[in-house]
Amino acid sequence: QVQLVESGGGLVQAGGSLRLSCAASGRTFRSVTMGWFRQAPGKEREFVAAINWSGGSTPYADSVKGRFTISRDIAKNTVYLQMNSLKPEDTGVYYCAVDPTLYSSSASRSKASYDYWGQGTQVTVSS
Repeated sequence: QVQLVESGGGLVQAGGSLRLSCAASGRTFRSVTMGWFRQAPGKEREFVAAINWSGGSTPYADSVKGRFTISRDIAKNTVYLQMNSLKPEDTGVYYCAVDPTLYSSSASRSKASYDYWGQGTQVTVSS
């Protein structure tokens, strides 16, 4: 069983920054891939960023590359998403998720790979 709790969302103006956190339970945190996805009203949930067990694979969606940074703190069982230069189109509910594959060499961009999901945290970027 895996429990994920997101935090750090809120309302910001365009150009501002937020840092999202996802606290995870489970003893396999050190060995799995963690991902961030987002969902805007009326749209499908889409990939944002992910990080594999070693931190050596950190893919990003083209729309956020250069603005967002994913990281993890193994000691705290927490993954972060630093979001800079936010745009109105970044608005949505952000979810963290776990791909339980052990020791993946490449973090997956596909939501089908992720079996565990948090409840989400709202990010709203005003223009």
